[in-house]
Amino acid sequence: MLRRKLNSTDRDDVEINLSPMIDMVFILLIFFIVTTVFVEETGVEVNKPEAAASVQLEKNSILIAVTKENKVIYGGRDIGINGVGAIVKRLLLNEDLPVIIQSDEGANHGTFARVYGEAKLAGAKKINFSTKQ
Repeated sequence: MLRRKLNSTDRDDVEINLSPMIDMVFILLIFFIVTTVFVEETGVEVNKPEAAASVQLEKNSILIAVTKENKVIYGGRDIGINGVGAIVKRLLLNEDLPVIIQSDEGANHGTFARVYGEAKLAGAKKINFSTKQ
């Protein structure tokens, strides 16, 4: 058996092709973005009341907040009580989402009741309120 010693002039330059690996990373990134459930927040911090019993609600829902100043907030903007019906009706066109009302414990009960009523009139079948766990 003959052995030949390779010199640096005898071998070709070796390159590693990273394109397939980069493609795979982008495909995984797209997969994780598509399968992620986006939780929409109301945009304000409310001091929720405590409850004796609570259950975990769905992540995909319509979140409406009532602040202690009795402002009704959706998506970070003040929509007022009259804006609740239009928003809930528009969001219920695609699927039957539950409505979650996050009311501050210092908010007026009448404001909460009117928001609840507007959501009900807009066609919401599942209306819940958020509490501390």
